[in-house]
Amino acid sequence: MSVWLKSAVFYEIYPNSFMDSDGDGYGDFKGITSRLDHIKSLGANAIWLNPHYRSPFMDGGYDISDYFKVSERFGTEADFDEFINTAHAKGIKVILDLVPGHTSEQNPDFLRSAENTRNDMYDRFIWTNGEWDFPQGYRAVAGRHNRKGNYIVNFFSTQPALNYGFNEVTDPSWQMSYKSESALKTREWLKSVMRFWLDRGADGFRVDMADSLVKNDGDRDEKPATSEIWRDIRKMLDEEYPDAVIVSEWSSPQSIRAGFHADFMLDHHGNPYNLLVRAEECGKHSYFDKNGGGDAAAIADGFTKWYDAVKNNGYIALISCNHDTPRLAPYYTEDQLKLIYTTLFTLPGVPFVYYGDEIGMKYVKDMPSVECGFARTGTRTPMQWNTDKNAGFSSADTTFLPADVDKRINVAAQEKDKKSLLNFLRGFFQFRRSRKEFTDTDLEFLYAKGSEPLVYRRGGLTVAVNPLAVKQTAPVALRPKAKAVFAVGKEAKPSKDGIVVPPMSLTVFE
Repeated sequence: MSVWLKSAVFYEIYPNSFMDSDGDGYGDFKGITSRLDHIKSLGANAIWLNPHYRSPFMDGGYDISDYFKVSERFGTEADFDEFINTAHAKGIKVILDLVPGHTSEQNPDFLRSAENTRNDMYDRFIWTNGEWDFPQGYRAVAGRHNRKGNYIVNFFSTQPALNYGFNEVTDPSWQMSYKSESALKTREWLKSVMRFWLDRGADGFRVDMADSLVKNDGDRDEKPATSEIWRDIRKMLDEEYPDAVIVSEWSSPQSIRAGFHADFMLDHHGNPYNLLVRAEECGKHSYFDKNGGGDAAAIADGFTKWYDAVKNNGYIALISCNHDTPRLAPYYTEDQLKLIYTTLFTLPGVPFVYYGDEIGMKYVKDMPSVECGFARTGTRTPMQWNTDKNAGFSSADTTFLPADVDKRINVAAQEKDKKSLLNFLRGFFQFRRSRKEFTDTDLEFLYAKGSEPLVYRRGGLTVAVNPLAVKQTAPVALRPKAKAVFAVGKEAKPSKDGIVVPPMSLTVFE
């Protein structure tokens, strides 16, 4: 396994929205390069770059028309190479977004596949037999091309599904086995894409919809044929690119069994991340609701099961948020964000900080959809660098999305404030980096009950968290001579009854 991943702290960049260097209203590679010192100062030593490929942007770049070219929107091929090289010179790894399951409908390979005579791309995508075939359980698009048949899509109608075959073939007239020659050619094509960017300097990939390859392949926690493909790809990486990593958007321990180095714990109903901060989505109270009603026991149980299933072979990727998830602000205050991020990133896993979360950027509700962002659009607004025009993101009169100019929520203002969220996170990541317990030891929950303090142990460190606006006591006896070495809010104190934890606070004891 790639050794650098264990101590990595990632910073996710949505390139449209990070920094515009040429005044066209869109972020670009040169803009990112100019801000690498900000990323490094946070304590991040790795970047996850959202799609940078040539695209018509019918789904924010996740519809790729050329996997071997960068988008002109973000700059030139030389600009991309400069970004990678400069990041590496500063000690920052870069993983790229890999979209293996579908392409853009404007991809030349798909347009060849859509021709009404057989050719070398005819079976690269999944087509039904006839234009009136709408097989149950699939999203099929009809009437867009002259080829007899409808094409299967993974998500939007503009995203035709690549043909990795079917595990269970229920209709041989149009379905192929995942072991068929055509499906194997698609797999080899995907390897060629990965080799191209790894040879270019990338350090790995975050894999979009990693479980979406083989059809009729069971549920998310099984996917035996899709898993077989990824294990084959992992074998290639281990042999040819042993330092490269692959991180999956799968949100199941099955991804680690499938060969991924790490997997995201996404905001899925009822999982630990959701119960910590977004349980309201499924009619419950989040643990970090300061008024109570959360379920610490369910969080501890769910996280323990997930961690035990992956810990010997991979890592959990823990997010502050991401490009598909509403930001936690303004639903939580800055003090609550400090508490939430510290809790997440003292649990076992690899931290991923979404751009702007380090300053508490807000999710903008009810923002009109741009590039099929829909509800996700409000979490993709421009990075807020200062209080200049467009919050310092761009000199353009009109930007990709409107920027929020906020005198408090911007990098320049928070640089000057020792108590800001930005400076707090810098200090936290410095502390985290200094303690191997957070990367080298197991997890043991010592106390988890309702909205009471959550107490867990990482090696010789004990963490006590109180999400509520009132003082609480956790009936946990600390080891003799235990002392506080880090705190969010006021420090907790040992007592004869356990650990007295102040309101909305976290304390790490040694």
